[in-house]
Amino acid sequence: MKIEKIETFVLKDTLSQSFFFSQWEYAERSICVVKITCSDGTHGWGEGYGPATILEAGIEFLKPMVIGQNPLENEVIWNGMYRRTLDYARRGILVASMSAIDIAIWDLKGKILGQSVSTLLGGAHRTKIQPYATGLYFTCHENPSKDFEAEARLYISQGFKAMKMKVGLGIKADVANVKKMREIIGPDIQLMVDSNHAYTLREAIELCRLIEPYDIAWFEEPISPEFYSQYNELRQKTSIPISGGECEYLRFGFQQLIQNKSVDILQPDICSSGGLTEAKRISALASANGVDIIPHTWGTAIGIHVALHFIANLESIPGRMYRPNFLMEYDQTENGLREKLTFPSIVMKDGYIEVPNRPGLGIDVDEDVLRAYAVSKDSVKLVL
Repeated sequence: MKIEKIETFVLKDTLSQSFFFSQWEYAERSICVVKITCSDGTHGWGEGYGPATILEAGIEFLKPMVIGQNPLENEVIWNGMYRRTLDYARRGILVASMSAIDIAIWDLKGKILGQSVSTLLGGAHRTKIQPYATGLYFTCHENPSKDFEAEARLYISQGFKAMKMKVGLGIKADVANVKKMREIIGPDIQLMVDSNHAYTLREAIELCRLIEPYDIAWFEEPISPEFYSQYNELRQKTSIPISGGECEYLRFGFQQLIQNKSVDILQPDICSSGGLTEAKRISALASANGVDIIPHTWGTAIGIHVALHFIANLESIPGRMYRPNFLMEYDQTENGLREKLTFPSIVMKDGYIEVPNRPGLGIDVDEDVLRAYAVSKDSVKLVL
């Protein structure tokens, strides 16, 4: 059995209302997904995290070294892609393109063998994962946090026990928003903040000092991901756990975070940092160094299911099957691609999402929806 075909699809969803954070504004969601089909017609789906059209170009570049390979030999395929791109892609978009292909191969492998991805990773230590709501972006330039209260109350009504809000407007505004949010959600719901590396070290230290009284579960990307030693210094000056890693690539990048004692929580995006094959290695690094790992997710339900299977496989501490650090990021911003592209739909019940035990990632793509969101419908050539 051989990989016979690799297809890429750039999908776009124009938002009804744009939203922004400390760096830039979103008016649409654009994602590159990949379909890999083998000689018997079995197919798998993956997605990459990054600029969709550039991801597509990266996948096109990698195609010739993947077609004709045995989909069961995912590590051999991964290593071939890595070695072929090592001279000019130790970080960045080509690694994300590798990730999309790797994820699709894991989905394909699971379908061929009739096993779930979590089983192929070594087994599921847990059958359900607690998601946290990622949202609370800024929606109005004149009053950026005007919708925060209604949004937070919606998450509470949906059963979320943790949520992450944006900061990065400036220290005074951030402190006021964090204070307000803690008053809204009360003491029993976890609250995280994310500045998308908006601050200098001095500013981050000051902001941490001022929001410590509001019981912050972690501060995500407080400063630039380039400054490993400054992350370490920040950790020494605050009681708030520091997290990061969505801008990091491969186990070698995460080794830098660990060696420099930069973060309390590693946050690899599996759709960009090397796929599931590399995420397994990153989790071993985290375990060996006593660092928690909570993947970053941002895309379609393909990426969410990747995170579900990965977190299910993370090693457990006896008696703490559902401990708080087995959280999963669950983006709640407007995204028709996340809601409509795949089936079955994601269901959260009593604050948890069940890990699918169906073959592969446990989902498939609605190809009518794929056509509807494809940038160029003429370029969508489906194998039916």
